[in-house]
Amino acid sequence: MFKSNRLINDFRKQEKYSIWKHIEAMAVNYAVYSVSLLGVEPYLTGKNVYVYANEENLVVVCVDSYLEKVKPTYEEGDSIEPIILQHGQVPRDSVVWKLKETMRLMQRRLILCRFDLNVYGVLLTEANITNADDLDDMWKANHIKVFEGFKDLRHRRASVNKDNGLQGSIYCTAALDRGLDGELDAAKVPMDPKSSLDDEDDFERRLQEFIYGQPELTPEEEKSKTDDDTDDETEDTEEKTDVDTDDNVDDTLIPDGEIEQNQTLSVKVKILRPLANPREELDMLVGCDDIKRRMDELVALTSYNRLIHEQFPDSKQHEVSLHSVFLGRPGTGKTTVCKIFGSLLRQAGVLSKGHVVVCDRGTFIGTLWGDEERAVRQVVEKAQGGVLMIDEAYLLNGKNENDPGRMVVQLLMNVLADESQRDIAVVLCGYKEQMRKMLDTNPGLQSRFPNKFEFTDFTVDELLEITRRRIKDYHYLFTAQAWEKYCDMLAHAYQVRDPETWGNARFVSNQLERIYIRHAARCVKQCPKDKHDLLLLTPDDIVPIEIPRRKNKIGF
Repeated sequence: MFKSNRLINDFRKQEKYSIWKHIEAMAVNYAVYSVSLLGVEPYLTGKNVYVYANEENLVVVCVDSYLEKVKPTYEEGDSIEPIILQHGQVPRDSVVWKLKETMRLMQRRLILCRFDLNVYGVLLTEANITNADDLDDMWKANHIKVFEGFKDLRHRRASVNKDNGLQGSIYCTAALDRGLDGELDAAKVPMDPKSSLDDEDDFERRLQEFIYGQPELTPEEEKSKTDDDTDDETEDTEEKTDVDTDDNVDDTLIPDGEIEQNQTLSVKVKILRPLANPREELDMLVGCDDIKRRMDELVALTSYNRLIHEQFPDSKQHEVSLHSVFLGRPGTGKTTVCKIFGSLLRQAGVLSKGHVVVCDRGTFIGTLWGDEERAVRQVVEKAQGGVLMIDEAYLLNGKNENDPGRMVVQLLMNVLADESQRDIAVVLCGYKEQMRKMLDTNPGLQSRFPNKFEFTDFTVDELLEITRRRIKDYHYLFTAQAWEKYCDMLAHAYQVRDPETWGNARFVSNQLERIYIRHAARCVKQCPKDKHDLLLLTPDDIVPIEIPRRKNKIGF
């Protein structure tokens, strides 16, 4: 069954008037790798092609333009065939068929690399296809969307996100690698025989690169690489001139991550940049269903408030406080959701920047009298336009009346009471019980933070889903025996866990780091016979780390 996710659905839902704008918007989608190509051999030679890829899907966009002023008008056949024959007209090649064949090649290359991705095609053509409406269902069955009757496509160029750090870059490379076609059916697919590589030589080269780094290049290879790099730099320069920067935050507006508590002491704070697609990131979170729903409701109300104010400036606005409390243990996703929260509020037009400034007690408590006031003032200034997140905020609520943390709380209360401080959201994070005690002892604080989000511990099934997603980032696969061993280990760790110290997703991260290290060491020592074994995790790679266990209570 052909599965789909947000990337493919977003292309499916476009209309002729919106598709090009959507293509341009993809350049600022940080979760999607994209590349622009002047033709893809052997079928789409001479066509402008864009390829987009994320964790599960790959979309091929073909731009079909014509040099002649009179655009062709024709009928496609009721099945996708290479040649279109019409009475009284010259036979022509079907670009839909060429796109379909290109998709087929890419799908097979991905399968050869053991990548389980869907491939979807989009055709933008200047030609007029008179029976397009009748063929829509047939194209859809072949996972193709066609937009016909455009004007002057040859002058249109879209920017792309060629960030090689994105997972999609690996999938694009595999889908476009003609060197893999030596393993395909050459009788059915015309290929350049020079592009295929001997399996053993290719594996030896890749293994040497894996162990020792990149090999030295011959003079011919060095010159070719230099020419390619020059072309890439030129292409990137041309693309950046067309980027729509409305959805980008200027780097100069994001503050640096350091404050001065006094003349002799500086403290670093973490600054989290806003996300390009926070709604998509929220949807991808494992679990957190109640938090997703309530986050949507809060953002919807703030967006509604803004809309009403624009349409009816004199109307009374709903009072909406953005200040929130995140209740939960470590590793339950509080920081991740906080980052999404700031970006969602920015998209809704409530916050101007959407970044997150992460602080804790140590950020505010200095060594001299007055350090706390200076620190609070600087931190609030850095968080303007975004979110001020205070981790383990209950530690500010010291038992001693003279505890400087209490002064920090009071200073924050003054900030929240200031009507001019509207372009900021403050989020207090920490363990549920400790945070409730803090709020209960300070009624003023309780009223200033009406939004409370509870982050519960992940279940075993949710932790296994987190595991699957994280190993996919590195293209690893568990063998059946290794997955069974890992599931048993995780279930046992969960059963004997100490609820007060259990790390949730952090436990998974720590366990996977150990697995990656043992796997790498094993591969280097044993030299796998098959290159795909470099990505297979075996039972030998899985050694449980020490688990903090529940302490037995003393007494009756």
